[in-house]
Amino acid sequence: MNQIERRDKGMAYVCDDEAFAQQAECRKILQQLNFMDRSDFDGIKEVVKQLLGKSDEAFINPPFYCDYGFNIEVGKEFFANYNCTIIDVAKVKIGDNCMLAPNVAIYTAGHPVHPDTRRSYYEYGKPVTIGDNVWIGGNAVVLPGVTVGSNSVIGAGSVVTRDVPPWSIAAGNPCRVIKTITEADRKKLFKDEEIDAEAWDDIVVNGFGGEG
Repeated sequence: MNQIERRDKGMAYVCDDEAFAQQAECRKILQQLNFMDRSDFDGIKEVVKQLLGKSDEAFINPPFYCDYGFNIEVGKEFFANYNCTIIDVAKVKIGDNCMLAPNVAIYTAGHPVHPDTRRSYYEYGKPVTIGDNVWIGGNAVVLPGVTVGSNSVIGAGSVVTRDVPPWSIAAGNPCRVIKTITEADRKKLFKDEEIDAEAWDDIVVNGFGGEG
């Protein structure tokens, strides 16, 4: 079994010339993305589509960093804000309507704990899965092997070390569930502040307010 096959199976592997060649192709696209005219929104969308392959109206505010690009699968209306990093040694699957705030980091890669073993340059990748309608706050870090359930919110600055169930607000280091999102949260804007009537009417007219 070659090193690429070992990597793709989540086994211990060494990053060899083939892997570095894949990274080099990704970096060429990143170079274009990260230095293009920031006001060229349509152009950015096209480069993002080239980087990620399958995408439907995905938008990333540069700069953005990843290792391969082809290991990142995003759903409809994906948005990542400035300075997002996704270390996609293993698959990163993100559902529809997900938003990543500035400085979010998603890591699939890891290294042996013992320093002698770590010096061998063997590493591993474990997949990360993020469901639909997830919002991850600024400076949050998602670690290898984690699943974040649909309709959840991860608070700013969190370090997500374990799975987060659907419909949860979770935060902290390590990240823990604070509360479950319920119907009572539908009109919430910021802390105890609710969405104003004019904006709420617009939300309902456009089909985002549920039954109102």
